[in-house]
Amino acid sequence: MEILRCENITKIYGSGDTEVHALRDVSFSVEKGEFVSIIGPSGSGKSTLLHILGGVDKPSSGKVLIDGTDVHGLNEDKLAVFRRRQIGLVYQFYNLMPVLNVDENIALPHLLDGRALDKERLDQVVEHLGLTDRRHNLPNQLSGGQQQRVSIGRALYSHPAILLADEPTGNLDRKTGEEIIDLLIESNRQQKQTLILITHDEGLAVRADRVISIEDGQIIRNEKIRNLV
Repeated sequence: MEILRCENITKIYGSGDTEVHALRDVSFSVEKGEFVSIIGPSGSGKSTLLHILGGVDKPSSGKVLIDGTDVHGLNEDKLAVFRRRQIGLVYQFYNLMPVLNVDENIALPHLLDGRALDKERLDQVVEHLGLTDRRHNLPNQLSGGQQQRVSIGRALYSHPAILLADEPTGNLDRKTGEEIIDLLIESNRQQKQTLILITHDEGLAVRADRVISIEDGQIIRNEKIRNLV
């Protein structure tokens, strides 16, 4: 079952002599529960693509459909709600609220959406992240790896249709980074959480079900590594 479809995504910055094509007619689809890595050198357009998939940036032309919804056809208010409910975003930098503890940071988007706290789901996520003994700590009382786990929990809490991770290990040492990737893959394999990982690390990329390579804003390779089970 298809969960995401990109149709002819183009992104242009500037105009005239300063015009830059960040993405050029990018099209692909992702199946529900699939783990796709998008790899490419710095400046290739992969992060721009992720921002467009996540509704953070708009394409110059083309469509993004997530679970049948035309993401960029929504008005600003509806897009904000859709993003909180259907799109989980994990960045290199954790973007946690410094005055909120682990539990509060994880549940924040859900609460901002006007929905009651799901205590059972929160307990489940905190346990999955290995943060049971840290749930009342503030971000400055956590290691970098623990902070990234909180940001993953915030992205997973609302059972999003798709999880987008942009270089999530880039601010961590290698051992901690491997633990974070293992956690993301565990969520994908055990909970069938659809995952798109942006990375420049080929060693990480080939752990996915499929690898999409981007150069100069274009897909140059779309290769299946393993079949979904």
